[in-house]
Amino acid sequence: MTTTTPRAPAQQPWEPALSVRQVLGLERVRAGQPEVVAGAHRLDRPVRWVHVAEAADVGVMLSGGEMVLTTGVLLAGDEDGQGEYIRSLDRAEAAAVVLGLGRAFPAPPEVMRSAAERCGLPMVVLHRPFPFAELTEEVQSRLLRRKFAAVSLSEAVRTELTGLITAGAPVQRLLDEVARHAGCPVVVTNLAHRVLATAGERAAVDDVLRDWERIARQAGAGSADGWVRAELTCRGEGWGRLVLCGYRGERAAGRLLADRAAEALVLHRMLAGDGTQPGVPAGSRESWDSWEEQSARSLLTDLVSGAVPARQLLPRARAAGLPVNRRVFVPLVVREREPARPARVLRRLGLPGLAARLADDHVAVLLSLAPDQDARALTAHFATRLRAEPDNSHAVVAAADARADWTDVPAGLREAQHVADAVADSPAAALDLPPVVRLRDIHLRGLVRLLRDDPHVQSFAERELDGLLRGPDQDLLPVLRTYLATGRNKSRTAQLHHVSRPALYRRLEAIQGRLGVDLDDFEQAASVHIALLAHDAQQG
Repeated sequence: MTTTTPRAPAQQPWEPALSVRQVLGLERVRAGQPEVVAGAHRLDRPVRWVHVAEAADVGVMLSGGEMVLTTGVLLAGDEDGQGEYIRSLDRAEAAAVVLGLGRAFPAPPEVMRSAAERCGLPMVVLHRPFPFAELTEEVQSRLLRRKFAAVSLSEAVRTELTGLITAGAPVQRLLDEVARHAGCPVVVTNLAHRVLATAGERAAVDDVLRDWERIARQAGAGSADGWVRAELTCRGEGWGRLVLCGYRGERAAGRLLADRAAEALVLHRMLAGDGTQPGVPAGSRESWDSWEEQSARSLLTDLVSGAVPARQLLPRARAAGLPVNRRVFVPLVVREREPARPARVLRRLGLPGLAARLADDHVAVLLSLAPDQDARALTAHFATRLRAEPDNSHAVVAAADARADWTDVPAGLREAQHVADAVADSPAAALDLPPVVRLRDIHLRGLVRLLRDDPHVQSFAERELDGLLRGPDQDLLPVLRTYLATGRNKSRTAQLHHVSRPALYRRLEAIQGRLGVDLDDFEQAASVHIALLAHDAQQG
Protein backbone atom coordinates (compact mmCIF):
# COMPACT_ATOMS: atom_id res chain seq x y z
CA MET A 1 0.00 0.00 0.00
CA THR A 2 1.24 3.49 -0.79
CA THR A 3 0.54 6.55 1.27
CA THR A 4 1.16 9.80 -0.55
CA THR A 5 1.45 13.17 1.08
CA PRO A 6 -0.24 16.14 -0.62
CA ARG A 7 1.57 16.87 -3.84
CA ALA A 8 3.13 20.30 -4.46
CA PRO A 9 3.13 21.85 -7.90
CA ALA A 10 6.22 21.42 -10.04
CA GLN A 11 9.09 23.29 -8.46
CA GLN A 12 9.75 26.82 -9.62
CA PRO A 13 13.34 28.05 -9.78
CA TRP A 14 12.81 30.14 -6.64
CA GLU A 15 10.61 27.67 -4.72
CA PRO A 16 11.88 27.19 -1.16
CA ALA A 17 13.43 23.86 -0.17
CA LEU A 18 15.29 22.22 2.69
CA SER A 19 18.48 20.30 2.09
CA VAL A 20 18.80 16.65 3.07
CA ARG A 21 21.31 17.75 5.69
CA GLN A 22 18.82 20.24 7.17
CA VAL A 23 16.09 17.61 7.33
CA LEU A 24 18.37 15.19 9.15
CA GLY A 25 19.20 17.93 11.62
CA LEU A 26 15.57 18.40 12.70
CA GLU A 27 14.91 17.46 16.33
CA ARG A 28 12.16 15.00 15.44
CA VAL A 29 14.41 13.22 12.94
CA ARG A 30 17.33 13.02 15.36
CA ALA A 31 15.05 11.10 17.72
CA GLY A 32 15.09 8.26 15.17
CA GLN A 33 18.91 8.06 15.32
CA PRO A 34 19.51 8.62 11.59
CA GLU A 35 22.68 7.27 9.99
CA VAL A 36 23.85 8.16 6.51
CA VAL A 37 25.04 4.91 4.92
CA ALA A 38 25.46 6.09 1.29
CA GLY A 39 25.74 9.30 -0.70
CA ALA A 40 27.14 11.32 2.20
CA HIS A 41 28.70 13.78 -0.29
CA ARG A 42 25.25 14.68 -1.65
CA LEU A 43 23.55 15.82 1.56
CA ASP A 44 23.11 19.38 0.29
CA ARG A 45 20.58 18.25 -2.31
CA PRO A 46 17.29 20.15 -1.96
CA VAL A 47 14.22 18.39 -0.56
CA ARG A 48 11.11 19.74 -2.21
CA TRP A 49 8.65 17.34 -0.64
CA VAL A 50 8.40 14.17 1.48
CA HIS A 51 6.88 11.03 0.01
CA VAL A 52 5.93 8.00 2.15
CA ALA A 53 5.80 4.93 -0.08
CA GLU A 54 6.01 1.15 0.22
CA ALA A 55 5.42 0.42 -3.49
CA ALA A 56 8.32 -1.16 -5.32
CA ASP A 57 7.69 1.02 -8.39
CA VAL A 58 7.49 4.29 -6.49
CA GLY A 59 9.90 5.95 -8.93
CA VAL A 60 7.15 6.45 -11.51
CA MET A 61 5.18 8.51 -8.96
CA LEU A 62 7.93 11.06 -8.37
CA SER A 63 8.71 14.32 -10.14
CA GLY A 64 12.09 15.08 -8.56
CA GLY A 65 13.32 16.49 -5.27
CA GLU A 66 11.35 14.13 -2.98
CA MET A 67 12.70 12.48 0.13
CA VAL A 68 11.22 8.98 0.05
CA LEU A 69 10.40 7.30 3.40
CA THR A 70 9.97 3.50 3.47
CA THR A 71 10.22 0.45 5.72
CA GLY A 72 11.09 -1.70 2.66
CA VAL A 73 8.54 -4.31 3.67
CA LEU A 74 7.85 -5.22 0.02
CA LEU A 75 11.55 -5.45 -0.81
CA ALA A 76 12.66 -7.90 1.86
CA GLY A 77 14.32 -10.97 0.35
CA ASP A 78 14.33 -9.56 -3.17
CA GLU A 79 17.86 -8.33 -3.84
CA ASP A 80 17.18 -7.63 -7.53
CA GLY A 81 14.13 -5.59 -6.52
CA GLN A 82 16.19 -3.73 -3.91
CA GLY A 83 18.78 -2.66 -6.49
CA GLU A 84 16.14 -1.64 -9.02
CA TYR A 85 14.26 0.27 -6.33
CA ILE A 86 17.32 2.49 -5.70
CA ARG A 87 18.02 2.93 -9.40
CA SER A 88 14.41 3.96 -10.06
CA LEU A 89 14.66 6.61 -7.34
CA ASP A 90 17.85 7.91 -8.94
CA ARG A 91 16.22 8.07 -12.37
CA ALA A 92 13.33 10.02 -10.85
CA GLU A 93 15.88 12.46 -9.30
CA ALA A 94 14.72 11.79 -5.76
CA ALA A 95 16.57 13.83 -3.14
CA ALA A 96 17.19 10.91 -0.75
CA VAL A 97 15.74 7.67 0.57
CA VAL A 98 15.13 7.04 4.28
CA LEU A 99 14.77 3.42 5.40
CA GLY A 100 13.26 2.64 8.79
CA LEU A 101 15.00 -0.44 10.24
CA GLY A 102 12.72 -3.08 11.75
CA ARG A 103 11.30 -6.45 10.93
CA ALA A 104 11.90 -6.14 7.17
CA PHE A 105 15.48 -4.93 7.52
CA PRO A 106 17.03 -5.15 10.98
CA ALA A 107 20.31 -3.81 9.48
CA PRO A 108 21.10 -1.66 6.43
CA PRO A 109 20.73 -3.91 3.34
CA GLU A 110 24.06 -4.09 1.53
CA VAL A 111 22.48 -4.31 -1.96
CA MET A 112 20.54 -1.08 -1.45
CA ARG A 113 23.50 0.66 0.18
CA SER A 114 25.90 -0.30 -2.64
CA ALA A 115 23.42 0.73 -5.34
CA ALA A 116 22.80 4.08 -3.61
CA GLU A 117 26.53 4.73 -3.29
CA ARG A 118 27.06 4.04 -6.99
CA CYS A 119 24.18 6.35 -7.93
CA GLY A 120 25.22 9.08 -5.51
CA LEU A 121 21.79 8.92 -3.88
CA PRO A 122 21.84 9.78 -0.16
CA MET A 123 20.55 6.77 1.80
CA VAL A 124 19.66 7.16 5.47
CA VAL A 125 18.59 4.46 7.93
CA LEU A 126 16.69 5.10 11.16
CA HIS A 127 17.86 2.87 14.01
CA ARG A 128 14.90 3.60 16.26
CA PRO A 129 11.21 3.22 15.42
CA PHE A 130 10.01 6.53 14.10
CA PRO A 131 6.51 7.63 13.02
CA PHE A 132 6.87 8.79 9.45
CA ALA A 133 3.82 11.00 9.84
CA GLU A 134 5.73 13.22 12.27
CA LEU A 135 8.55 13.71 9.77
CA THR A 136 6.22 14.50 6.88
CA GLU A 137 4.26 16.94 9.06
CA GLU A 138 7.43 18.69 10.23
CA VAL A 139 9.02 19.01 6.79
CA GLN A 140 5.84 19.96 4.96
CA SER A 141 4.94 22.66 7.47
CA ARG A 142 8.43 24.14 7.25
CA LEU A 143 8.33 24.10 3.46
CA LEU A 144 4.92 25.75 3.42
CA ARG A 145 6.05 28.44 5.84
CA ARG A 146 9.08 29.11 3.66
CA LYS A 147 6.96 29.26 0.57
CA PHE A 148 4.57 31.71 2.21
CA ALA A 149 7.49 33.85 3.38
CA ALA A 150 8.99 33.73 -0.11
CA VAL A 151 5.72 34.85 -1.72
CA SER A 152 5.38 37.65 0.83
CA LEU A 153 8.94 38.79 0.15
CA SER A 154 8.29 38.61 -3.57
CA GLU A 155 5.27 40.90 -3.36
CA ALA A 156 6.95 43.30 -0.92
CA VAL A 157 10.04 43.69 -3.12
CA ARG A 158 8.01 44.02 -6.31
CA THR A 159 5.75 46.66 -4.76
CA GLU A 160 8.67 48.63 -3.36
CA LEU A 161 10.72 48.63 -6.56
CA THR A 162 7.71 49.41 -8.74
CA GLY A 163 6.91 52.33 -6.47
CA LEU A 164 10.44 53.69 -6.89
CA ILE A 165 10.22 53.38 -10.67
CA THR A 166 6.84 55.12 -10.71
CA ALA A 167 8.31 57.95 -8.64
CA GLY A 168 11.07 58.39 -11.22
CA ALA A 169 13.88 57.13 -8.98
CA PRO A 170 17.27 56.61 -10.68
CA VAL A 171 18.49 53.08 -11.22
CA GLN A 172 21.07 53.46 -8.44
CA ARG A 173 18.23 53.96 -5.95
CA LEU A 174 16.71 50.65 -7.06
CA LEU A 175 20.01 48.84 -6.68
CA ASP A 176 20.58 50.34 -3.23
CA GLU A 177 17.21 48.99 -2.14
CA VAL A 178 17.99 45.54 -3.54
CA ALA A 179 21.33 45.54 -1.71
CA ARG A 180 19.54 46.48 1.50
CA HIS A 181 17.17 43.53 1.18
CA ALA A 182 19.96 41.16 0.15
CA GLY A 183 22.46 42.25 2.80
CA CYS A 184 25.30 41.78 0.28
CA PRO A 185 26.86 43.60 -2.69
CA VAL A 186 24.82 43.77 -5.88
CA VAL A 187 26.58 43.97 -9.25
CA VAL A 188 25.08 44.58 -12.69
CA THR A 189 27.21 43.56 -15.69
CA ASN A 190 26.92 43.41 -19.43
CA LEU A 191 27.20 40.08 -21.23
CA ALA A 192 31.01 40.40 -21.31
CA HIS A 193 31.10 40.59 -17.47
CA ARG A 194 31.99 44.30 -17.50
CA VAL A 195 30.56 45.99 -14.43
CA LEU A 196 27.87 48.56 -15.22
CA ALA A 197 26.64 49.38 -11.72
CA THR A 198 27.12 48.32 -8.10
CA ALA A 199 25.37 48.76 -4.78
CA GLY A 200 26.04 47.80 -1.20
CA GLU A 201 28.57 48.59 1.47
CA ARG A 202 31.54 50.24 -0.24
CA ALA A 203 34.21 48.08 1.37
CA ALA A 204 32.35 44.88 0.50
CA VAL A 205 31.81 46.03 -3.08
CA ASP A 206 35.51 46.83 -3.44
CA ASP A 207 36.40 43.36 -2.15
CA VAL A 208 34.15 41.83 -4.80
CA LEU A 209 35.51 43.97 -7.63
CA ARG A 210 39.14 43.43 -6.68
CA ASP A 211 39.12 39.98 -8.31
CA TRP A 212 35.97 40.39 -10.37
CA GLU A 213 37.00 38.58 -13.54
CA ARG A 214 37.76 35.31 -11.74
CA ILE A 215 34.76 35.52 -9.43
CA ALA A 216 32.40 36.36 -12.28
CA ARG A 217 33.43 33.23 -14.17
CA GLN A 218 32.83 31.11 -11.07
CA ALA A 219 29.44 32.68 -10.51
CA GLY A 220 28.53 32.10 -14.15
CA ALA A 221 29.47 28.44 -13.82
CA GLY A 222 27.38 28.12 -10.65
CA SER A 223 30.41 27.21 -8.52
CA ALA A 224 30.50 30.28 -6.25
CA ASP A 225 28.79 29.77 -2.92
CA GLY A 226 26.18 32.41 -2.15
CA TRP A 227 26.28 33.99 -5.61
CA VAL A 228 22.83 34.32 -7.14
CA ARG A 229 22.51 35.44 -10.76
CA ALA A 230 19.53 36.67 -12.76
CA GLU A 231 19.54 37.39 -16.49
CA LEU A 232 18.50 40.82 -17.77
CA THR A 233 16.44 40.38 -20.91
CA CYS A 234 14.46 42.95 -22.85
CA ARG A 235 12.16 42.03 -25.73
CA GLY A 236 13.66 38.57 -25.92
CA GLU A 237 17.28 39.75 -26.09
CA GLY A 238 19.69 39.43 -23.19
CA TRP A 239 21.75 42.51 -22.39
CA GLY A 240 23.21 41.88 -18.96
CA ARG A 241 23.14 40.13 -15.61
CA LEU A 242 22.39 41.01 -12.03
CA VAL A 243 24.41 39.20 -9.37
CA LEU A 244 23.90 39.01 -5.61
CA CYS A 245 27.47 38.54 -4.40
CA GLY A 246 27.82 36.36 -1.32
CA TYR A 247 24.12 36.15 -0.41
CA ARG A 248 23.85 34.42 2.99
CA GLY A 249 20.11 33.88 3.25
CA GLU A 250 18.07 30.99 1.92
CA ARG A 251 19.02 30.41 -1.69
CA ALA A 252 15.36 30.27 -2.70
CA ALA A 253 14.78 33.74 -1.25
CA GLY A 254 17.94 34.96 -2.95
CA ARG A 255 16.78 33.70 -6.32
CA LEU A 256 13.42 35.35 -5.83
CA LEU A 257 15.03 38.63 -4.82
CA ALA A 258 17.39 38.54 -7.82
CA ASP A 259 14.51 37.80 -10.20
CA ARG A 260 12.39 40.63 -8.82
CA ALA A 261 15.34 43.02 -9.03
CA ALA A 262 15.98 41.95 -12.63
CA GLU A 263 12.34 42.58 -13.52
CA ALA A 264 12.57 46.08 -12.04
CA LEU A 265 15.79 46.92 -13.89
CA VAL A 266 14.38 45.76 -17.20
CA LEU A 267 11.23 47.83 -16.62
CA HIS A 268 13.35 50.85 -15.67
CA ARG A 269 15.44 50.46 -18.83
CA MET A 270 12.37 50.12 -21.06
CA LEU A 271 10.71 53.21 -19.60
CA ALA A 272 13.89 55.27 -19.75
CA GLY A 273 14.51 54.13 -23.32
CA ASP A 274 11.34 55.72 -24.67
CA GLY A 275 11.23 58.68 -22.32
CA THR A 276 8.00 57.57 -20.63
CA GLN A 277 9.47 57.27 -17.16
CA PRO A 278 7.76 59.73 -14.79
CA GLY A 279 9.95 62.76 -14.25
CA VAL A 280 12.13 61.91 -17.26
CA PRO A 281 11.00 63.83 -20.36
CA ALA A 282 11.40 62.20 -23.75
CA GLY A 283 14.71 63.04 -25.35
CA SER A 284 16.40 63.96 -22.08
CA ARG A 285 19.89 62.69 -21.41
CA GLU A 286 18.60 60.45 -18.63
CA SER A 287 16.41 58.67 -21.19
CA TRP A 288 19.24 57.73 -23.55
CA ASP A 289 22.32 57.44 -21.36
CA SER A 290 23.55 53.88 -21.70
CA TRP A 291 24.39 51.80 -18.66
CA GLU A 292 27.99 51.68 -19.84
CA GLU A 293 28.12 55.48 -20.04
CA GLN A 294 26.56 55.83 -16.58
CA SER A 295 29.13 53.43 -15.14
CA ALA A 296 31.99 55.32 -16.79
CA ARG A 297 30.52 58.64 -15.69
CA SER A 298 30.36 57.56 -12.07
CA LEU A 299 33.98 56.39 -12.12
CA LEU A 300 35.36 59.44 -13.94
CA THR A 301 33.37 61.85 -11.79
CA ASP A 302 34.80 60.26 -8.64
CA LEU A 303 38.29 60.50 -10.12
CA VAL A 304 37.92 64.18 -11.03
CA SER A 305 36.29 65.19 -7.74
CA GLY A 306 38.86 63.43 -5.57
CA ALA A 307 36.05 62.40 -3.20
CA VAL A 308 37.36 58.81 -3.32
CA PRO A 309 41.11 58.07 -3.30
CA ALA A 310 42.28 56.93 -6.73
CA ARG A 311 43.70 53.68 -5.36
CA GLN A 312 40.27 52.70 -4.03
CA LEU A 313 38.79 53.28 -7.49
CA LEU A 314 41.24 50.91 -9.18
CA PRO A 315 39.03 47.78 -8.69
CA ARG A 316 36.07 49.64 -10.23
CA ALA A 317 38.15 50.68 -13.23
CA ARG A 318 39.38 47.13 -13.75
CA ALA A 319 35.87 45.69 -13.41
CA ALA A 320 34.57 48.27 -15.91
CA GLY A 321 36.94 46.76 -18.49
CA LEU A 322 39.70 49.40 -18.39
CA PRO A 323 43.19 47.82 -18.62
CA VAL A 324 45.13 49.04 -15.59
CA ASN A 325 48.18 46.77 -15.24
CA ARG A 326 51.41 48.18 -16.68
CA ARG A 327 49.58 50.92 -18.60
CA VAL A 328 50.02 54.60 -19.40
CA PHE A 329 46.96 56.79 -18.87
CA VAL A 330 46.12 59.85 -20.97
CA PRO A 331 43.54 62.19 -19.35
CA LEU A 332 41.43 64.23 -21.78
CA VAL A 333 38.46 66.58 -21.56
CA VAL A 334 36.48 67.24 -24.74
CA ARG A 335 34.12 70.13 -25.37
CA GLU A 336 31.43 68.20 -27.20
CA ARG A 337 27.70 68.78 -27.60
CA GLU A 338 26.98 65.07 -28.14
CA PRO A 339 28.50 63.24 -25.14
CA ALA A 340 28.17 59.79 -26.74
CA ARG A 341 30.37 60.72 -29.71
CA PRO A 342 33.84 60.44 -28.04
CA ALA A 343 33.00 56.92 -26.83
CA ARG A 344 31.98 55.92 -30.37
CA VAL A 345 35.24 57.28 -31.77
CA LEU A 346 37.20 55.32 -29.17
CA ARG A 347 35.47 52.12 -30.24
CA ARG A 348 36.04 52.80 -33.94
CA LEU A 349 39.73 53.41 -33.37
CA GLY A 350 40.05 50.38 -31.10
CA LEU A 351 41.51 52.52 -28.32
CA PRO A 352 40.94 51.13 -24.81
CA GLY A 353 39.47 53.81 -22.61
CA LEU A 354 36.45 55.30 -20.89
CA ALA A 355 34.39 58.33 -21.90
CA ALA A 356 31.56 60.03 -20.03
CA ARG A 357 29.86 63.40 -19.66
CA LEU A 358 31.06 65.58 -16.77
CA ALA A 359 28.99 68.67 -17.63
CA ASP A 360 26.58 69.77 -20.35
CA ASP A 361 29.26 70.07 -23.03
CA HIS A 362 32.32 68.59 -21.33
CA VAL A 363 33.21 64.91 -21.75
CA ALA A 364 36.01 63.27 -19.79
CA VAL A 365 38.04 60.67 -21.69
CA LEU A 366 40.66 58.41 -20.13
CA LEU A 367 42.86 56.45 -22.51
CA SER A 368 44.72 53.36 -21.31
CA LEU A 369 47.73 52.63 -23.51
CA ALA A 370 50.63 50.20 -23.48
CA PRO A 371 53.96 51.77 -22.46
CA ASP A 372 55.41 51.27 -25.95
CA GLN A 373 52.55 53.11 -27.69
CA ASP A 374 52.99 56.74 -28.77
CA ALA A 375 50.56 58.53 -26.45
CA ARG A 376 50.83 61.91 -28.20
CA ALA A 377 50.32 60.50 -31.68
CA LEU A 378 47.31 58.43 -30.62
CA THR A 379 45.79 61.39 -28.76
CA ALA A 380 46.20 63.57 -31.85
CA HIS A 381 44.69 60.81 -34.01
CA PHE A 382 41.69 60.59 -31.65
CA ALA A 383 41.21 64.39 -31.78
CA THR A 384 41.44 64.45 -35.58
CA ARG A 385 38.89 61.65 -35.99
CA LEU A 386 36.58 63.29 -33.47
CA ARG A 387 36.62 66.60 -35.33
CA ALA A 388 36.03 64.76 -38.61
CA GLU A 389 32.59 63.74 -37.32
CA PRO A 390 29.66 65.60 -38.96
CA ASP A 391 29.08 69.11 -37.50
CA ASN A 392 31.96 68.64 -35.08
CA SER A 393 34.86 70.54 -36.63
CA HIS A 394 35.09 73.01 -33.73
CA ALA A 395 35.30 70.42 -30.94
CA VAL A 396 38.08 71.23 -28.47
CA VAL A 397 40.22 68.38 -27.12
CA ALA A 398 42.16 69.33 -24.00
CA ALA A 399 44.81 66.95 -22.66
CA ALA A 400 47.19 66.55 -19.78
CA ASP A 401 50.51 64.76 -20.12
CA ALA A 402 50.36 60.96 -19.92
CA ARG A 403 50.45 59.44 -16.43
CA ALA A 404 52.30 56.22 -15.69
CA ASP A 405 50.92 56.05 -12.14
CA TRP A 406 47.19 55.51 -11.60
CA THR A 407 47.22 57.76 -8.54
CA ASP A 408 48.24 60.70 -10.79
CA VAL A 409 45.17 60.28 -13.02
CA PRO A 410 42.81 62.55 -10.96
CA ALA A 411 45.26 65.47 -11.15
CA GLY A 412 45.61 64.87 -14.89
CA LEU A 413 41.86 64.95 -15.44
CA ARG A 414 41.55 68.15 -13.43
CA GLU A 415 44.36 69.73 -15.48
CA ALA A 416 42.63 68.75 -18.73
CA GLN A 417 39.36 70.15 -17.40
CA HIS A 418 41.10 73.41 -16.50
CA VAL A 419 42.54 73.68 -20.01
CA ALA A 420 39.12 73.01 -21.56
CA ASP A 421 37.52 75.64 -19.32
CA ALA A 422 40.19 78.18 -20.20
CA VAL A 423 39.22 78.05 -23.89
CA ALA A 424 35.50 77.57 -23.26
CA ASP A 425 34.51 81.14 -24.20
CA SER A 426 36.87 81.69 -27.12
CA PRO A 427 36.46 80.24 -30.64
CA ALA A 428 39.27 77.92 -31.64
CA ALA A 429 39.82 79.85 -34.88
CA ALA A 430 40.46 83.11 -33.01
CA LEU A 431 42.99 81.51 -30.72
CA ASP A 432 44.58 79.37 -33.44
CA LEU A 433 44.54 76.33 -31.15
CA PRO A 434 46.37 73.07 -32.01
CA PRO A 435 44.37 69.82 -32.48
CA VAL A 436 45.08 68.86 -28.86
CA VAL A 437 45.25 71.78 -26.41
CA ARG A 438 47.59 71.49 -23.46
CA LEU A 439 48.40 73.64 -20.47
CA ARG A 440 51.24 75.48 -22.22
CA ASP A 441 48.90 76.42 -25.10
CA ILE A 442 46.57 78.57 -22.99
CA HIS A 443 49.25 80.88 -21.58
CA LEU A 444 47.83 83.92 -19.77
CA ARG A 445 44.25 82.75 -20.18
CA GLY A 446 45.02 79.66 -18.11
CA LEU A 447 46.63 81.64 -15.32
CA VAL A 448 43.72 84.05 -15.12
CA ARG A 449 41.31 81.15 -15.03
CA LEU A 450 43.11 79.73 -12.00
CA LEU A 451 42.95 83.10 -10.21
CA ARG A 452 39.37 84.01 -11.19
CA ASP A 453 37.94 83.54 -7.69
CA ASP A 454 40.52 85.78 -6.02
CA PRO A 455 38.75 88.94 -4.69
CA HIS A 456 41.64 91.14 -5.87
CA VAL A 457 41.31 89.81 -9.42
CA GLN A 458 37.54 90.28 -9.36
CA SER A 459 37.91 93.84 -8.13
CA PHE A 460 40.54 94.57 -10.79
CA ALA A 461 38.29 93.29 -13.58
CA GLU A 462 35.31 95.34 -12.40
CA ARG A 463 37.43 98.50 -12.11
CA GLU A 464 39.10 98.17 -15.51
CA LEU A 465 35.87 97.34 -17.41
CA ASP A 466 33.44 99.49 -15.44
CA GLY A 467 32.81 101.90 -18.32
CA LEU A 468 31.66 99.09 -20.62
CA LEU A 469 29.87 96.92 -18.06
CA ARG A 470 27.67 99.85 -16.97
CA GLY A 471 27.17 101.32 -20.45
CA PRO A 472 24.04 100.89 -22.58
CA ASP A 473 25.93 99.55 -25.63
CA GLN A 474 26.59 95.97 -24.59
CA ASP A 475 27.65 95.08 -28.15
CA LEU A 476 30.96 96.87 -27.57
CA LEU A 477 32.22 94.18 -25.20
CA PRO A 478 32.28 91.41 -27.86
CA VAL A 479 34.12 93.75 -30.24
CA LEU A 480 36.75 94.43 -27.58
CA ARG A 481 37.08 90.72 -26.86
CA THR A 482 37.68 89.86 -30.53
CA TYR A 483 40.04 92.80 -31.07
CA LEU A 484 42.28 91.74 -28.17
CA ALA A 485 42.04 87.98 -28.95
CA THR A 486 43.23 88.60 -32.53
CA GLY A 487 46.24 90.58 -31.34
CA ARG A 488 44.60 93.98 -32.09
CA ASN A 489 44.16 93.04 -35.74
CA LYS A 490 41.60 95.55 -37.03
CA SER A 491 41.00 93.87 -40.40
CA ARG A 492 40.39 90.47 -38.81
CA THR A 493 38.12 91.96 -36.16
CA ALA A 494 36.04 93.80 -38.78
CA GLN A 495 35.76 90.61 -40.81
CA LEU A 496 34.64 88.50 -37.83
CA HIS A 497 31.99 91.08 -36.85
CA HIS A 498 30.86 91.68 -40.43
CA VAL A 499 31.38 95.46 -40.29
CA SER A 500 33.42 97.90 -42.34
CA ARG A 501 36.74 99.20 -41.10
CA PRO A 502 35.38 102.76 -40.55
CA ALA A 503 32.52 101.31 -38.50
CA LEU A 504 35.02 99.32 -36.46
CA TYR A 505 37.16 102.40 -35.87
CA ARG A 506 34.13 104.23 -34.47
CA ARG A 507 33.41 101.35 -32.09
CA LEU A 508 37.02 101.18 -30.92
CA GLU A 509 36.98 104.92 -30.27
CA ALA A 510 33.79 104.49 -28.23
CA ILE A 511 35.43 101.65 -26.23
CA GLN A 512 38.54 103.74 -25.49
CA GLY A 513 36.39 106.67 -24.46
CA ARG A 514 34.28 104.56 -22.09
CA LEU A 515 37.30 102.88 -20.51
CA GLY A 516 39.59 105.92 -20.57
CA VAL A 517 42.46 103.99 -22.12
CA ASP A 518 44.57 104.04 -25.27
CA LEU A 519 44.44 100.58 -26.84
CA ASP A 520 47.44 101.39 -28.99
CA ASP A 521 49.48 101.52 -25.79
CA PHE A 522 50.71 97.99 -25.11
CA GLU A 523 50.59 98.18 -21.30
CA GLN A 524 47.09 99.68 -21.22
CA ALA A 525 45.83 97.17 -23.78
CA ALA A 526 47.39 94.32 -21.79
CA SER A 527 45.69 95.55 -18.60
CA VAL A 528 42.30 95.65 -20.31
CA HIS A 529 42.95 92.23 -21.86
CA ILE A 530 43.72 90.66 -18.47
CA ALA A 531 40.63 92.27 -16.96
CA LEU A 532 38.48 90.94 -19.80
CA LEU A 533 39.92 87.42 -19.42
CA ALA A 534 39.16 87.54 -15.69
CA HIS A 535 35.64 88.80 -16.35
CA ASP A 536 34.96 86.02 -18.87
CA ALA A 537 36.42 83.40 -16.52
CA GLN A 538 34.18 84.59 -13.69
CA GLN A 539 31.12 84.58 -15.95
CA GLY A 540 31.99 81.10 -17.24
